[in-house]
Amino acid sequence: MDIFSQVEAWIDENREQEIEFLQHLIQIPSINPWFSDYREYTTEKNVQEFLAESLQKLGFSVRLWETSADGLKDFEGYPGYYKDRPMHDRPILYACYKGTGNGRSLLLTGHADVVKVGEGWTRDPFGASIEGNQIYGRGAVDMKGGIAAMIMAARAVIENRIELRGDIQVNTVPDEEAGGMGSLDYVHRGIHSDGAIMTEPTDLQIGPMCRGILWGRIIIPGRAGHIEMEQSHWSQGGSVDAVKLLQLYLNQIDHFNGRWATKKVHPLMNIPCQLLVAGVHAGEYPSAYAGSAEIIFDAQYLPQDLDDHYRGTRIKAEIEDFVARVADTDEWLREHRPHVEWLLDADCAETPADGEFVKTMIQGAEKIKSPVTVKGLGAHSDMGWYVHKGIPTINFGPGSPLIAHQADEYLDLDQYITSIKMLAAMIINWCQ
Repeated sequence: MDIFSQVEAWIDENREQEIEFLQHLIQIPSINPWFSDYREYTTEKNVQEFLAESLQKLGFSVRLWETSADGLKDFEGYPGYYKDRPMHDRPILYACYKGTGNGRSLLLTGHADVVKVGEGWTRDPFGASIEGNQIYGRGAVDMKGGIAAMIMAARAVIENRIELRGDIQVNTVPDEEAGGMGSLDYVHRGIHSDGAIMTEPTDLQIGPMCRGILWGRIIIPGRAGHIEMEQSHWSQGGSVDAVKLLQLYLNQIDHFNGRWATKKVHPLMNIPCQLLVAGVHAGEYPSAYAGSAEIIFDAQYLPQDLDDHYRGTRIKAEIEDFVARVADTDEWLREHRPHVEWLLDADCAETPADGEFVKTMIQGAEKIKSPVTVKGLGAHSDMGWYVHKGIPTINFGPGSPLIAHQADEYLDLDQYITSIKMLAAMIINWCQ
């Protein structure tokens, strides 16, 4: 029996323990405190301490530390930095299992925080209940499943006494779900890695790129007035219905996206980047025209659109120009300008799909599951900072990203076990 078959069989034999480890992780609530309605569940620290203890038992040397906005103030203006972000009691974890030397190190990394629970649950969001072949709970997919898989993969290699020349490194961070202060701190600690896998949910697809994300609001001014009364022209003091101006922008956004559909494309993505409307708001009460309106949007961008600070400045300018050009078509808006309020800029990155790191991942994965799909991640992950530091990085993990953040979030347990095997194969192939 070769070492891959040996490790694969061992993982199958220890399935119950691997599932119990995942259950325990889900049962530790770790909602990002940015979601302020859930303060009692913001215990990223408890997750990190549990992981630290688990890794120490496997023979890893482990460090835990906290960061702060003040300690990272040199990175103001870069993605991941928020000057008012509280980071107390939100530790960063780094662990290392030393190889024999002269080999390539592999970093397995993920985030300990999860999004808020939200409404619509029919199960305990932190119960980690198992029904059939599915485990339910907030973070089951995003990304307690990925964290559990990477640690169980390392455990399988270590327990089978596979000799590795390179180090196995593990890093888990807080704050990914609301910005990325944890990863920002970690990558500037000077810890060298020869490759990294972010175990974000990819449905077992290998993701060597992710898109950047911009969140913003288009603020559209109107002028309130009695909705039941005849109004004079706005230049004579009459009202201006912001709802109609909102409709103007919604129609023009469709045309804007039509242009992007042929321009903002990537060979690893099935869908183009778009300016997607996530919400609208206008008006205060039924008897008045809306005095203002806003459009909340999510726009994506590609690695080639990054500026020198790894931000989507060019795409911001393109969207702001669009907002201005639409305003130029309306006499009220020409004098009362709409504007864009930017809420978030989450960067993107790409590792060459034909490079050695991705090819090695494919070779190992194909021993477990065939065929293997290589595809870009439509959402954001923290991979940008690692790539910008010269570390080839991919996204790979169990669970469908379409299920992340939903009520009754669940992970397929067979896929979870398969991901453990695929990660273990990569550890062996890369670090031996």
